[in-house]
Amino acid sequence: MNDTVAPVVSPRRRLLLTIVLAYAGFVALGLANSVMGVAWPSVRATFGMPIDALGIVLIGNTAGYMIASASSGRLIARLHMSVVLALSCGIVAVSLIGSGSAPAWLVLVLLSFTTGLGAGAIDAGLNAYAAEHFSARAMNWLHACFGIGATLGPAIMTAAVASPVGWRAGFWAIGIVQLVLAIGFSFTRSLWQRPGIHSDTHPGQRSAPLTETLQLPVAWLGILLFFVYTGAEIGVGQWVYSLLTEARGVSSVLAGTWISLYWASLTVGRVLFGFVVHRIAPVTLLRWSMVGAVLSALLIWLNITLWLTFVGIALMGVALAPQFPLLISATPDYLGARHAANGVGFQVAAASLGGALLPSLIGVLARADGLEVLGPFLTGITLVMTLVFEVLARRMQKGERQSAG
Repeated sequence: MNDTVAPVVSPRRRLLLTIVLAYAGFVALGLANSVMGVAWPSVRATFGMPIDALGIVLIGNTAGYMIASASSGRLIARLHMSVVLALSCGIVAVSLIGSGSAPAWLVLVLLSFTTGLGAGAIDAGLNAYAAEHFSARAMNWLHACFGIGATLGPAIMTAAVASPVGWRAGFWAIGIVQLVLAIGFSFTRSLWQRPGIHSDTHPGQRSAPLTETLQLPVAWLGILLFFVYTGAEIGVGQWVYSLLTEARGVSSVLAGTWISLYWASLTVGRVLFGFVVHRIAPVTLLRWSMVGAVLSALLIWLNITLWLTFVGIALMGVALAPQFPLLISATPDYLGARHAANGVGFQVAAASLGGALLPSLIGVLARADGLEVLGPFLTGITLVMTLVFEVLARRMQKGERQSAG
């Protein structure tokens, strides 16, 4: 039946519609992943939890995220991409609506796991598909869509926290958005059947075994880089609000606004970098963005003036903007077509792990030494991120020279 429907849509229009739907999926990811940082002070007050209990929620979310990431390839092969996306968005929708209605702390933790299951399948599936089928420009804009969602998420939650209903309304609102998207994906099966115009993978070529990919040192460099990068990105999004409001006396509205601006700068940066990505060598662009991340962390740490701290928050978003999409796009180049899907899956899993463990570690340190520990911690992990990238960059450039030769 699908074969009779598919020819109605031209290949070019099919690709365009697929890109639009992928973008919508990443907006939804951004919404779901960015609200807890703003909601956390209110959530922990509701359930009477200590500040570092956020780590329990993040670890629960990450466990689900990693399970779904690792199995996304098999799920898509068995159920089809659109079915996986529809089911995953539905799971996220039910989990978020349930989180907003959670009567007890344990319920919220359990629902964080199911939220991670749905989000992990969306993230890994769309990233692997985009790495194979989309251009570097389209990839940057795909991740800019995550930033759009991540910008709107804190704004929605800030409004909810200030409302009579409180933080629960924020989860309900975002859950409804996910439900609408799930319905949309359920009607798009035929759009995901043909390869995109940028695919370099031969139809008959099989992916390498997972163990074979893990034997490549360059694969482990990518895994480590994604682990540290996401720890920095999520660490800023989850903890800067608490740092500003609880340690530096900034109002909740102003702090929430600057967290939204952090995600907005990440988004705008990815949009702008999408226009210049073909004019600047990826290694050069990534190198400057790494330096910018270190400088941003220093501004947040030193707190010379409140406005310089705000500049550091916004600059951090711009500095981090091109890193995830460019590194995903480069994966088939430095790992090869046989290892690309495995590499992307491992990187997404490592990203989810880093996004949980490193912010959780911040919470443990903050409970022991205060929230001001965030500044030196961010400076340290951005320095590590820069060093790991430099090692990977040499491997990437060596591979380019060998290919040219």
